Amino acid sequence: MSASTNKYIDPLSDFGFKHLFGSEPNKEIMIAFLNALFEGEKHITDIIYNPTEIAGDEREHKKVSFDLLCTGDNGEQFIVEMQRADHDNFEDRCIFYLSRLIHQQKLKSNRHWEVKMKEVFLIAILDFNMKNCLSDHYLQSISLVNTGTGKIFHNGLGFKFLELPKFGKKEDELETELDKWVYLLKHMHSLDQIPKYLDKRVFEKIFNIAEMKKLSPEQQFVYDSILQREEDDYSRLKSAERRGMREGIEKGKEEGIEQGIERGMEQGKHETALVIARKMKEDNFELIKIARFTALSIEEIESL
Repeated sequence: MSASTNKYIDPLSDFGFKHLFGSEPNKEIMIAFLNALFEGEKHITDIIYNPTEIAGDEREHKKVSFDLLCTGDNGEQFIVEMQRADHDNFEDRCIFYLSRLIHQQKLKSNRHWEVKMKEVFLIAILDFNMKNCLSDHYLQSISLVNTGTGKIFHNGLGFKFLELPKFGKKEDELETELDKWVYLLKHMHSLDQIPKYLDKRVFEKIFNIAEMKKLSPEQQFVYDSILQREEDDYSRLKSAERRGMREGIEKGKEEGIEQGIERGMEQGKHETALVIARKMKEDNFELIKIARFTALSIEEIESL
């Protein structure tokens, strides 16, 4: 698919999502989205964007990389993930991500526990239905609860999953602010004008930023490349699963299967980055721009 096919970028693509929601100058977009998501629970007036990679304490510990990570004005942290395809250990990954944020707080020793942990939340926008479906509603809000009483045990740690396939409302059926955001996420790339029901200034700003003609040549190139990559993701995932199964069977261990799948997926991402970098280099893009868009090192790009 070419970037010129539609008037607006696809907000569910990796590039589109970060372009719209991950920009410091346009952080009001993320603030408005979070407030719609947490309506009645909290009101956020400001955020700062944080680095999206957290290394392990030891070399052998797994590094985590988020799509977006931001901190609210009360110190609470939000991991925001866009996930187009399901995989078997998705819930485990979400828990691991939040645990890494908690560990990063490194609370000072205090035998009376007079310190309070900062709130941490993971928000996942999903282009699929979760296997562990809890309801038919498109928003799943998950907290630590007492299973006997149903009362919340701790409200400073939680998950919010937006399952987009469950959202079927039409333009004239939108009721809440969150309805409007989910409608935008699902339909923006196929629209040719701003729907009248999305009448807030923040939505006008999103559509303005999302116009294809507003992208730089570098951005259009990367957007096209990522769309092509995402079309290939499904077959790559299946190939990784098959490779992982073979390795697991050879080792005779379930862990071998999981490790093989993970290695296959990581290898696929790296190969995609190399393809994009090679194309950008052929079109005489600056090395620093290629590195920024692909996350490859300058040395690796120079060797292509």
